[in-house]
Amino acid sequence: MILHKGEILFRQGDEGRFLYHVKSGLFKVTRLHENGNMVLFNILYPGETVPHHSLISPKETHGTAIALMRSEVEVIPAHEWYRDLQTIPEKPLQVAALLQEKVRFMQERLDHLTVGTPAERLALLTKWLGQHAHGIPLTDYLTQEEIGQLIGVRRETVNRLLRGINEKVQ
Repeated sequence: MILHKGEILFRQGDEGRFLYHVKSGLFKVTRLHENGNMVLFNILYPGETVPHHSLISPKETHGTAIALMRSEVEVIPAHEWYRDLQTIPEKPLQVAALLQEKVRFMQERLDHLTVGTPAERLALLTKWLGQHAHGIPLTDYLTQEEIGQLIGVRRETVNRLLRGINEKVQ
């Protein structure tokens, strides 16, 4: 299945009838809290099978996944996934490897959040996302607010950092 920028892969609260293997592109995952706050809490990238919390047993989706660019996913019916988990001896080890990769990714992201200055964090995020964005500038697919959520700063700080980068380029 091909999704274009802005198209939704799954919505918060969906019952989880499918899992998805990201073949290309990027997705942001947002969560709307009861108080009205919308928080970007994850970026899905090629190689991932999601939702992560449903790899072993079904659960409704925790957030809404929105394509940040043209993306391709393989749609996997949940009943087939769970059947294979029971009948294919290698499948549980494959799931463990997927979860291990996500834990390692989260460790890397935590390192990015705790390193030095906001400028350094922005540089690390830009470098990491650049591996999957095929030359598309960060600000073409994430808002300043979203960038701020990913690096732990306010939108105003992101604005100042981006202005500084643009001034250096010119």
